[in-house]
Amino acid sequence: MRLKILPSTRTGRVHVAIARAAPGRHSAEPTAEPPLTRLLFVCSRNKLRSPTAEQVFAGREGLDVASAGTNRDADTPVTAELVAWADIIFVMEKAQREKLQARYRTALKDKRLVCLDIPDRFAFMDPALVQLLERKVRPFLR
Repeated sequence: MRLKILPSTRTGRVHVAIARAAPGRHSAEPTAEPPLTRLLFVCSRNKLRSPTAEQVFAGREGLDVASAGTNRDADTPVTAELVAWADIIFVMEKAQREKLQARYRTALKDKRLVCLDIPDRFAFMDPALVQLLERKVRPFLR
């Protein structure tokens, strides 16, 4: 699987697109590094909370991170490919968990889906949000 970095024209943030090899085909690229844990952070519109989480955890050793939103007007909408890509999916609220379960029930069967219970009252990179994310996500990364 290869990741493409795509700049967002609306927000200036960077988004990740997933390019997969055809089923049954393997990448010729050597894998000298240990596998990364792939985290997907999900909120409603992918504008404040999940992009903050993506930035907070991006670049950390052993992690590959992306974010998306459940609403159709999200900057990066959740797709079946993103769900399949992720090892752990963190949603900010129960409503997002329910939407994912309704849309991707089969794909979520072997996934860890975690509700962080973080309300939509924070600005992008709000220090209180960053602290809350660190505290709530860290136990799942051990």
